[in-house]
Amino acid sequence: MDLRCARMLCALCLVLAVQAFTQEEFKEVVLKQLGLSEVPKFHKRDLVDLVIPDHVKNKYMSMLKRQRVKRRALPTLAGILRGIPGHTGEVLYSDTITRQKLMFDMEGRIPKNSEVTMAELKLFKMPLDRASLPAKQSHRPVSNARVSVYWVQWQHDGTNRTSLIDSRLVPIRESGWKSFDVTQAVHYWLRNERREPMFLEVWIEGERVGSYASEMAKAVRFTSQDPRDKALGKPELVLYTLNLDDYGSPGDCREEAAMGKSTCCRQKHYISFRELPWAQHWILEPAGFQAYRCSGSCLQPPRALRRPGSGPRSCAAAGSSALPVIYLARRGNRTEIEAAEFPNMIVERCSCVTDG
Repeated sequence: MDLRCARMLCALCLVLAVQAFTQEEFKEVVLKQLGLSEVPKFHKRDLVDLVIPDHVKNKYMSMLKRQRVKRRALPTLAGILRGIPGHTGEVLYSDTITRQKLMFDMEGRIPKNSEVTMAELKLFKMPLDRASLPAKQSHRPVSNARVSVYWVQWQHDGTNRTSLIDSRLVPIRESGWKSFDVTQAVHYWLRNERREPMFLEVWIEGERVGSYASEMAKAVRFTSQDPRDKALGKPELVLYTLNLDDYGSPGDCREEAAMGKSTCCRQKHYISFRELPWAQHWILEPAGFQAYRCSGSCLQPPRALRRPGSGPRSCAAAGSSALPVIYLARRGNRTEIEAAEFPNMIVERCSCVTDG
């Protein structure tokens, strides 16, 4: 599937968000528009040991952060959530990557009638133990390690799947607090009806391919949540929220919209790629997104003031924005991982428009 086809798919996602098609209807529309008799043949096994290349990851994170900046409201500090006492903060090692598991008890921590506009994971990087550095060799110098944060989604079959949340280069020889934007992870957690703790994984990798960069990255250590660890600077999750009683977003629906009693407004409508059987194995990131849709009624002008041939005024999308996506694509006999910013995926505002 090429970029042009992917853009057509995402434009159709907006149709789903606005018109609330069923999953089967949506799939049929996609196949018809793309001229396909069936969806791309990717399976769960295609995701095993799948590695997203750094250049794709960097492109995706750049697009994602640009979208976050556009939408971020003025936040007010709500509080700091710390790790659960007694959690071990397990650290796993492999030849090329170090993984640190984190868990945060979110239940009851977010004020009612508030919106999380930003969430920040703060990790304290411990001072460098120079004895842990590999012996100098005739390699290009390595100054940084790549640190990526993933949200862990526990699935009904007992397995888990991760979603990339933030990624950046961290200087190996510097110590102190490092911050990561994990707003999307908190939004994912808020949609989880089981209300279990929020699980994150921190991956530490070499800044480039090669054994020397991987060995240098192993010198990066963050403090854990283990209460037996007496080191200062436990991992912290800082939430920034807006009180919707004071800062309710104008134009967004309130509860009465669900009963069809409101005037035209923007209503929340989440699309989960992980729950769409035909999309879950080739759309890699994000796990899903808040697409929104337009709902409510519009005041109709007197018949004498209507243009000839025009229909009634109805509530429709008046503005939209793009969604960054990482997906699998077939290139002949090859399977490639690509990142693209697909247009018209998210309804930004709704308005009453006249048909015709």
